[in-house]
Amino acid sequence: MSARSSFSHYTRYLCLLAVVALFRLCSCSPNFDVVLCMDGKRQALLEFKEGLIDEADRLASWVDEEEDCCRWAGIVCDNVTGHVHEIRLRALDGDCLGIELRHLDLSCNDFGQKVPKFISSHWLSSLHQLHHLDLSGVDLSKYNWLEVINTLPSLVELHLSGCVLVDMHHHVSSLNLTSLSLLDLSYNNFNSSLTLWIFSITSLVSLDLTLCNFHGPTPSGFHNLTSLQVLHIFENDFMNSSSVLKELSNSNLILLDIRSCGVSSSVLDSLHNLTSLFNLDISDNQLTKIPAKSLCNFCNVKEIDLSWNYDFQSISLTYLLESILECKTPALESLALRYLGLSGKLPSQLGKLVHLQQLQLGNNNIDGVIPDFIGMLSFLRTLDLSDNLISGHIPFSIGQLSLLEVLFLSHNKLNGRIPDSIGRLSSLKELDVSYNQLDGSLPDSIGRLSLLKRLDVSDNQLEGSLPNSLETFFTKLLSLKYLDGGGNNLTLRLRHANWIPPFQLKRLNLNSWHLGPQFPLWLQSQNDSLEWDISNTGITSSMPPDSFWRSLPNLLYMDMSHNHLQGTLSSIPETLSSLDLNSNDFSGKLPHLSADSGFPYLLDLSNNSFKGSLHHMLCPYKEKGTRVLNLGNNLLSGVIPECWEKWTELRFLNLENNNLSGSIPRTLSSLYNLGSLNMRGNKLSGRLPDSLMNLTHLNILQLGGNELVGSIPAWFGRELSFLTLVNLRSNKFDGNLPTEICYLAYIQILDLADNNLVGNIPRCFNNFSVFSGKQNASEIVFEYRDRYLLDTVVTLETVTSDSLVMKGREDTYSSILPLVLLLDLSNNNLSGHIPSELTALMKLTTLNLSRNHLTGTIPEKIGDMISLETCDFSINKLSGELPLSFSSLNFLSSFNVSYNSLTGRVPSSTQLQSFDESSFFGNQLCGAPLADRCIEVKVPEKKVDGSKWTAEKRDNSESDGLYRSTSSEKETKLQETQTLESGTYGEDDLLIITSD
Repeated sequence: MSARSSFSHYTRYLCLLAVVALFRLCSCSPNFDVVLCMDGKRQALLEFKEGLIDEADRLASWVDEEEDCCRWAGIVCDNVTGHVHEIRLRALDGDCLGIELRHLDLSCNDFGQKVPKFISSHWLSSLHQLHHLDLSGVDLSKYNWLEVINTLPSLVELHLSGCVLVDMHHHVSSLNLTSLSLLDLSYNNFNSSLTLWIFSITSLVSLDLTLCNFHGPTPSGFHNLTSLQVLHIFENDFMNSSSVLKELSNSNLILLDIRSCGVSSSVLDSLHNLTSLFNLDISDNQLTKIPAKSLCNFCNVKEIDLSWNYDFQSISLTYLLESILECKTPALESLALRYLGLSGKLPSQLGKLVHLQQLQLGNNNIDGVIPDFIGMLSFLRTLDLSDNLISGHIPFSIGQLSLLEVLFLSHNKLNGRIPDSIGRLSSLKELDVSYNQLDGSLPDSIGRLSLLKRLDVSDNQLEGSLPNSLETFFTKLLSLKYLDGGGNNLTLRLRHANWIPPFQLKRLNLNSWHLGPQFPLWLQSQNDSLEWDISNTGITSSMPPDSFWRSLPNLLYMDMSHNHLQGTLSSIPETLSSLDLNSNDFSGKLPHLSADSGFPYLLDLSNNSFKGSLHHMLCPYKEKGTRVLNLGNNLLSGVIPECWEKWTELRFLNLENNNLSGSIPRTLSSLYNLGSLNMRGNKLSGRLPDSLMNLTHLNILQLGGNELVGSIPAWFGRELSFLTLVNLRSNKFDGNLPTEICYLAYIQILDLADNNLVGNIPRCFNNFSVFSGKQNASEIVFEYRDRYLLDTVVTLETVTSDSLVMKGREDTYSSILPLVLLLDLSNNNLSGHIPSELTALMKLTTLNLSRNHLTGTIPEKIGDMISLETCDFSINKLSGELPLSFSSLNFLSSFNVSYNSLTGRVPSSTQLQSFDESSFFGNQLCGAPLADRCIEVKVPEKKVDGSKWTAEKRDNSESDGLYRSTSSEKETKLQETQTLESGTYGEDDLLIITSD
């Protein structure tokens, strides 16, 4: 329950306020011939009408023929004197004069961006009897509003919410408003400190400063407002002050709303003894502990909201309730504790809250089961336990909550069936049990919930068919607007193909249900629909004709992907903002669009069999607002046309795996918002055009598997510095790797394999900030999301995938792609040493330098690359020994150094000894996992010369003896007197002996 709604708890107070504010309303006279309206007032009202813009003709009754103006729309008169006391004309424009008013409501008018004379002149100041003035939503930014208001001494209520006020007139210290009991200045961005004149209005009972952006320091004065009972200070940081809260202590406040004011626990400790408090909202602050008991009498409080104080971690719900509710029968009617990180189970103390109407415990870490006593909270209207760790069954007792209107249990670990007792919740309007582990089918009893507007059972393990009498099942669901059942294995079969549902859905999600093979024609009756998801539902028929879509003028979002829809696609419904038809069996040409037709924000026709040219769809004479265009994995051919200047809103473009040829279009440079460009797997040729350097927002570039030539230009790293994924593998690029490529600080996947690159690996690769751990890897850039508002927020989403070689095989990665940190330079003509700077890339998971001409030794500090899972140095010309630091690579799951000139023992580690011998073939290595063993001996000090054996001196710290490689099971014994190659060796020297 919101803070504003708490007025319902204070009936006596409100009635008094209403009497003072609204005065006597016009009562219906039994003698309809009596004319109350005074002639002069009628003429003034007619003049007022002349200045009005009344397109809705709401003032049709304001005519001379109807003498009694007290019967006119929006007019309230004194039923004795005939004086016009109230004009209620919201959302109109006009001018008036000469009327004695007590109530004037002109809120929600823009007056054609011109405020009428009577507001900007002294006319208002003549209304000495005006008690109620509402100008909310009227732009008063150009007028001295305070000067005019100060001439209305009888004002009781003043509503100036959202009037674009910016000046609080700090030079004014007091006002002549001795009767004002309600002041509403909410939703005006003053961006200043609070002014003294507010504290001069000592008659104030209600003050609303919501979203006024007042900040400190604040003058002393709240203690002057002795009549204040209702205080709304939402999102004003001046409240984070001990001195301000001390002034409010011991006051008569009934309602206190200090949401989002940055209040800390230490500051809140300054507020105490609010003995009259009924409603407390301190949500979204910086509280780290439970409010002190001295703040108020929590047993009398009816509404508490502590939500969104994230630092409440590790406090159990039981402890919190015990700390603030020590009485046997608390008066609490609304308890909101969302996003607090609360732990523990649902405690028995909840059973004491017999008056509870709202219980919101979502987005915590509460575990255990839903207790049976939940059914005893008979006044509950809202129960939100979503986004917790609650397990077990939904209790049958939940059916006892006959007043329940909202039940949110989503994102938990609930299992078992949805209980039949759910059908007893005769007041239920919203039911969400999505993202659990519920099984079985939908209970028949759900069909009895005649007030149900939203039903969400998506992403569970539900299966089976809906009731056989499906048409009967839905008969009473007249109010249903949102039906979400996706991610289950349910079957919907109709006995009558011409069935028309009794409801009008705005949102329908049945993905992964069994609806096919025919297209469900009953959808045509859903004229109010905004959003459909019937993907992966086994539909194998053709798309409905154009007439079908014309009957759905409001449809904005449609997902029919992963079916087997056949035939051609002649057109795209013009109203759609998102159309996803990927992974179907469409064929023929892409749909033709006329120059004037609309185009969705998201269009995904990928993974079909569309063929032919792109030109007729991409190049009509109208700029498109499309943001996501995916035509990948089809049979499209020809050149990519030069008309991309018409697609400047594109963020995601995918043309992968077609038969497109020619060069990369230069007009792609017009796509200055583009974040992802995928043209891999085509037959594109030529060089990388310089125009690509204009795509400065590019995060993803996938051009692999084409026939591109030339060198990688220096601007590639310098101008496209936000690149996160670059795949240029399997082309014909040549030349050196430019050192400017090291400007790609955010790179997470750099795949340049299978080209003709030459020269050294740049020594600046340690500048790759993500690889080195200086920057965190990003998941956001691998998916495009766009949200727009229907009645709910709809997310348009597409996820990047890429084909990468890891662990010796090529696979397509999608959902886990953000976890991959890869550097692949394999199968080129690179030479020189492996730069030691590479070892700084401690977050890199895949390193592939195989099939080059690299020489020298493997860097000694290779073990610093502690995140490596795949390491491939095979088929190079590397020499020397395997560094001992390899044993530090605890995550290695794929390793290959075969076919080099490496010597010595394989270092000991759990990972290295677990690999197959083939990972080490083609070298002069010994030791496990190789069959060639290393023989260890000690050689006494002796001068030797001229032998068929050679010896290499080693640091004694590495082993206790001397070892040699042997290919036979029989060890070659070395005699102490054996003559070795010329040299002198100490008694404990370690030698590696190898045969000539």
